[in-house]
Amino acid sequence: MRTAILISGRGSNMQALLDAASQPAFPAEIVLVGSNRPNAAGLQIAKHHGVETIAVDHKRFRKDREAFERALDQELRTARVELVCLAGFMRILTPWFTGQWSDRLINIHPSLLPAFKGLDTHQQALDAGVSEHGCTVHFVRPEMDTGPIIDQARVPVIVGDDAESLAARVLEQEHRLYPHVLGELARGLPNGTVRVDGERVIGVTPLT
Repeated sequence: MRTAILISGRGSNMQALLDAASQPAFPAEIVLVGSNRPNAAGLQIAKHHGVETIAVDHKRFRKDREAFERALDQELRTARVELVCLAGFMRILTPWFTGQWSDRLINIHPSLLPAFKGLDTHQQALDAGVSEHGCTVHFVRPEMDTGPIIDQARVPVIVGDDAESLAARVLEQEHRLYPHVLGELARGLPNGTVRVDGERVIGVTPLT
């Protein structure tokens, strides 16, 4: 499955996806890495992997967010992309874009959604006193950090944790979960063994 990754910074989850896709048996090919920031460090990493990169600078579209997204959409279609992975892409997407890529646009979020949406999720978890935290890969919908959950990975909250130590353990799981989910979708979406039924994703084998 021809896959694009969208980033705004260094893209540690991008690196995990690139590493997975470099394996011959992996069912997805990363054909494009794009960013809204021309100086994003992850673009150089992607080039080092031999992956085509593009930058659509959102600052050129300050007064028209949809025009930015149409330019980005055109780049994705030119590259014949079939699935888009958001990996630290720090732009809130409009209903137009999420509609264009409905059930072909996924994101990883550092919490066990629907809990702790938005930013500072690790501190949110600590402030709430939960015993378990983690990360979620989900299909993207217009509302921030919503959409059918594809899979999750969990970590315990340990006595003495601060936001930094908790974030580090969650990030390790993000780097396992995102490639797993991409592989499941690349195998199952084309033949219908993976599908979205309302708010449920059917046919994905959970990460162990």
